[in-house]
Amino acid sequence: MSDPVIALFMLGLFIVFIFLGFPIAFTLMAMGIGFGFYAYYDPVLSFLDNRIFYLFVQNTFSVMNNDVLISIPLFLFMGYIIERANILDRLFLSLQTALRHVPGSMAVAALITCALFATATGIVGAVVTLMGLLALPSMLKAGYDQKLAAGVITAGGTLGILIPPSIMLIVYAATAGVSVVKLYAAAMVPGFLLAGLYLVYVIVRVVLNPSLAPKPKDVDNVGFWDGFKLLVTAFFPLALLILAVLGSILFGLATPSEAAAMGALGGTMLAVAYKAFTWQRLRESVYLTAKTSAMVCYLFVGSWTFSSVFSYLGGEHLIKDFMMSMDLNTVQFLIIAQLIVFVLGWPLEWSEIIIIFVPIFLPLLAHFNVDPLLFGILIAVNLQTSFLTPPMAMSAYYLKGVAPPELALWTIFKGCFPFLGMVLVTLVLVYVQPVLVTWLPDMLYNNEDVSAPYDPNDPSAVNPEFLMSK
Repeated sequence: MSDPVIALFMLGLFIVFIFLGFPIAFTLMAMGIGFGFYAYYDPVLSFLDNRIFYLFVQNTFSVMNNDVLISIPLFLFMGYIIERANILDRLFLSLQTALRHVPGSMAVAALITCALFATATGIVGAVVTLMGLLALPSMLKAGYDQKLAAGVITAGGTLGILIPPSIMLIVYAATAGVSVVKLYAAAMVPGFLLAGLYLVYVIVRVVLNPSLAPKPKDVDNVGFWDGFKLLVTAFFPLALLILAVLGSILFGLATPSEAAAMGALGGTMLAVAYKAFTWQRLRESVYLTAKTSAMVCYLFVGSWTFSSVFSYLGGEHLIKDFMMSMDLNTVQFLIIAQLIVFVLGWPLEWSEIIIIFVPIFLPLLAHFNVDPLLFGILIAVNLQTSFLTPPMAMSAYYLKGVAPPELALWTIFKGCFPFLGMVLVTLVLVYVQPVLVTWLPDMLYNNEDVSAPYDPNDPSAVNPEFLMSK
């Protein structure tokens, strides 16, 4: 077999191991080293002098020394410490009280709470689980339609991977070599557009059929000042923390790493202010932060080793030549790429998709004249579908794990379908109007010098290798 065929066999074998349930990061490392030993084998050298070992060490050092990735554990810690501060119930109650005269007020409050909390944590499973424990029983008790209540929580909990500060966007920026700051700016409009479509859908549907969401009676007796006090103590502190973190990044006041550190400190101060800061919760937050950060770093090490060997054997050129031979235009290429990402979203987490498979498409972006910022946002929107599309809708399974027994899994699936439609509408709008992605970055950073050396930790940095004309 030729080297490119061996590279394809390497990729196929990796996919087989994924479906067999092997740990993905360590499978990548093992296959990268195993096939790399063949690729770099030199009979003149001794067994341990194979260059694959040097490549593996170099990739490990490069990942651990990447300034962009410093923000990941800090943002994770911010999310975990806020999650354990037990402010979600106050946040939901304050919004429910403030919006009590809006049709479907509990569903609207749940969506806003999900969006805000998902933005703060970026952890889909945690948001869906916590909201399933808190908001779902309240909505069902108030007589809400089961499908509507389930769809609100499953869809709202996924917004954290699209709306900044998103861990997924940081990982994509490190993978694609683009500015985290510009990527955050590019995600703002599509993220809030999707959240807005969710809200409009819920309100319109309840207006057309009020029986789907009866007005709760237990918040009618809450006075104006009591409701205002709830907002001041529960909603505004978390909202201000998120706005401070995002604002400092978008306006160049701090690098993503510095803003993440500020967010971690702010999350800790919130936990102290709410009298929820304990040694046990701090230890749990640190442990979960270290665990998740290690997983991401191991994935980077394994992916870069695997992709280096795959490219050295000629696999990357083989795939590129195949895509070129199809004589695709830009729209066709984007549709095929998004369909592949959509299918991969069923068996894989977003982290594996971004770190392992997205680099296969990156060399093709220049040929098809695709801005990597636009490509990254399309993937971020697309990955919402992987959490909502049966039979592998992970948000539905997260919710089912904490839902009352009478709420069937198929009922949750049916609740996901309308919100899945909103995701597809957003995806089409971004395809048709790329200005939704490019407007804010161009407005904020249109005077930057793209010829300057690329510094991934610089808020205004843009990698010139990946900039292309529109």
